[in-house]
Amino acid sequence: MNPVSGSGRLVLAAAPIGQPRDASPRLADALGTADVVVTDDVAWLRATAAGLNAPPTGRVTDTDEPVGPLVEAIRDGATVLVVTSDGIPGASAPELVAACAAEGASVSCLPGPSAVTAALALSGLPSDRFCFEDTPPDGPEARRRWLADLAREPRTVVFHADPARLGETLAEAAAAWGADRPAAVCRDMTGPGEDVRRGALGELAAWAAGGVTGPVTVVVAGAQPEEAGEGDVEALVAEVERRVAEGARLKQAVAEVAETSASTGKKALYDAVLAARRGS
Repeated sequence: MNPVSGSGRLVLAAAPIGQPRDASPRLADALGTADVVVTDDVAWLRATAAGLNAPPTGRVTDTDEPVGPLVEAIRDGATVLVVTSDGIPGASAPELVAACAAEGASVSCLPGPSAVTAALALSGLPSDRFCFEDTPPDGPEARRRWLADLAREPRTVVFHADPARLGETLAEAAAAWGADRPAAVCRDMTGPGEDVRRGALGELAAWAAGGVTGPVTVVVAGAQPEEAGEGDVEALVAEVERRVAEGARLKQAVAEVAETSASTGKKALYDAVLAARRGS
């Protein structure tokens, strides 16, 4: 692989998640010199830049812009800056980073605030092992699958949530993961309205039923290891059969569903599916 020509580069910059004063001085410099600024929220970016007295001088675009033109701009010598509202932008630009790496382009990071790690620290939940899931899917069926896939995830789960739909999201999580599962809702972190609510999913769902304001990051404790009971296995078998009915191959469906269980392996689940079919 030959590196791209020119002095173009991709810069991933951590942005303040609440107070502009949390920003690195390097962010202000980068905003004032980048040829292209990519963000998930243009209005937020302009307000943040104004708070830093560092209005962007380059073109401002959304993270939905195709990767190709941005890589082409870097190939031609441009500096492309990615700044997102959740602090560190890696989760919002993996395809762009991968494309630049494949081209041999320079990729650097300006470290700083991260909503994910800040919420994890504030939650009081285990932080030695965690996973980040960005935001729940919009569609009800896709969201149901998302919740089912994470039901037996043993690591602490961190995700962003729409504040207007927070109560609905937490209620669905409580139904899928258990109303007693410990969780925390971190709202407007480092901002004037910072609020951290800790409790069981069911309690937090009731609190947020009317919706809340401000950026929201949710932290949920991982599933506790336990022996699979008869009802647990039946639920897993039903999920396998549902996926098969939608077109998945049996072995593929078994493997995917078994990954969501902390106590039932692929072979045991496969045998249970066959036994259920023989008994039907």
